Amino acid sequence: MRYGLIAGNGRFPLLALQSAQRLGHDVTVIAIEEEASKEVESLAPRCHWISLGQLSKLIEILKQEGITEVVMAGQVKHASIFSSIRPDWRLAKLLLSLPSKNTDGLIGGVIKILEDEGIHLRDSTALLKPLLASAGAMTRRKPDKDEMADVEYGRRVADALAGLDVGQSVAVCERACVAVEAMEGTDAMLRRAAALVNGRRLSIVKAARRREHLLFDVPVVGSSTIPVMRETGTTVLAVEAGRTLMLDRDQMIEAANGADIAIVGTCHKLD
Repeated sequence: MRYGLIAGNGRFPLLALQSAQRLGHDVTVIAIEEEASKEVESLAPRCHWISLGQLSKLIEILKQEGITEVVMAGQVKHASIFSSIRPDWRLAKLLLSLPSKNTDGLIGGVIKILEDEGIHLRDSTALLKPLLASAGAMTRRKPDKDEMADVEYGRRVADALAGLDVGQSVAVCERACVAVEAMEGTDAMLRRAAALVNGRRLSIVKAARRREHLLFDVPVVGSSTIPVMRETGTTVLAVEAGRTLMLDRDQMIEAANGADIAIVGTCHKLD
């Protein structure tokens, strides 16, 4: 099958391309200049580079390549979207029409424009189902009673924030929300939280947006999170089962086991 893959930063696009090769899919990459790694060029037969604000060029490339099925893979920094973007006429028109210029509104508007052009966005995890978090404890150590109380409290807070486009993670200590992830990212949030709790242990809870789909903005965790958790005294990572990508899953779980950190997949029914 033919796909277009819009590549942002991180390893998600690289893993998606490697998986596509194994499955025999024909993938054309449209890489975001401000975000994507040059490695994508070696993993795809065709690669086009566009700037973050070039919506018209994106559509032109997809039509030239005869592509109607598109996947978004990788992150685009929130700060880049609203500080570095130089919109072309089509994107500028969209921005002016948005009642709220958050990520959901912007990408939702882009999806509608693509649909109007006969281009359909597919689930961004379509090629990476084996990397989705599973339910229950994934590490040798399970959260203890107090940690699970923090996780349950953190889930309620994270779920309430999930539709506000603030961030995907919260740091919790003794049933109190110590920090909320914003544009600085998860690692910076954990360090900020650690400075406030005077050595008491933290839990981090990551929530997906309350959507029926995973077309974009999929929560992603990786092994690089574990050293920061150890540094900050964070003993539990809770993610949504079936809705969070775990990059380097085996290495991540091994590192967590070595650090006596618990990783747990929680289940949540969408409203």
